[in-house]
Amino acid sequence: MHDTPREKRLDEARQLLDTLLRALHQVIVGQESFLEGLLLGLLCGGHVLVEGVPGLAKTLAVRTLAAALQLSFSRIQFTPDLLPADILGTQIYQPRTGEFTVRKGPIFASLVLADEINRAPAKVQSALLQAMQERQVTIGEETFPLPRPFFVLATQNPIEQEGTYPLPEAQTDRFLLKLLLRYPTRDEELLILERMAHIEPRLSVQPVLNAPQVLQLQACIEDVYLDSRLKQYIVDLVQATRQPEAYGLDVRPWIQYGASPRGSIGLALAAKAKALLSGRDYVLPADIHAVAPLVLRHRILLSYEAEAQNWTTDRLIEHLLRHLPLP
Repeated sequence: MHDTPREKRLDEARQLLDTLLRALHQVIVGQESFLEGLLLGLLCGGHVLVEGVPGLAKTLAVRTLAAALQLSFSRIQFTPDLLPADILGTQIYQPRTGEFTVRKGPIFASLVLADEINRAPAKVQSALLQAMQERQVTIGEETFPLPRPFFVLATQNPIEQEGTYPLPEAQTDRFLLKLLLRYPTRDEELLILERMAHIEPRLSVQPVLNAPQVLQLQACIEDVYLDSRLKQYIVDLVQATRQPEAYGLDVRPWIQYGASPRGSIGLALAAKAKALLSGRDYVLPADIHAVAPLVLRHRILLSYEAEAQNWTTDRLIEHLLRHLPLP
């Protein structure tokens, strides 16, 4: 029996993803959930917000991913004196010709690392987030499309808050996923020491994909089957973050406001990507449960009462997943 074109596409996608993960692990030690989160964001064409202390290989991971995919990479270090033109680009006056020429900013790369995004003022954050949303940049009177694929990884330091400008909830909602980066285990840190404790560590990754193949992988998400009952479950889960009492849940005092419709869209896309990474062409409830914290944790605002009683968004999401009946 011959495979259908859909089955062939999905099988090729699985093989490419396995090859890509092996290439990344040649450089990156551990950080399985972080690397998976990066691939989920890349497959869904969404952007990722990462919260973690410095030194956990965020820059190395994104740079390695760019090299493995043969995509252009830029890193923007956000500081309080940064201007929107430093990110987007500006017009330069040429005295000889009397004309303006456009100098594009670092946003014009396929993979962009926005390091410590909360250290820049709101105007700069908005400029980046607008480019992320619209996938284009206007400089002067000209509008320029951003590269395809286009993927932004923004980082925040959860410890040091002095001199920061926290992202408003309406802006964090633009990110498909929020990842929490953990410290490595003892064995992982020992392997990191062996690889990195050199004056010039020799870390290289072989290119395994290219931009057209990445776009093909993103198109494969459409081929992953999501049952209508699971779609209803996703909507119920997001609705329960806004009106938990309608689902018989007694957590209303802990929630100031719930997830937006972007949460439902993100859950569906991320669950499909998770199924594809797991080698399946259909979504299981376990896929939705696996990605729910990544998609929803930055879209729910807890009340002061919840914070006083040590509730976190992850704990709330776990509570919803445990008590909301499966279809």
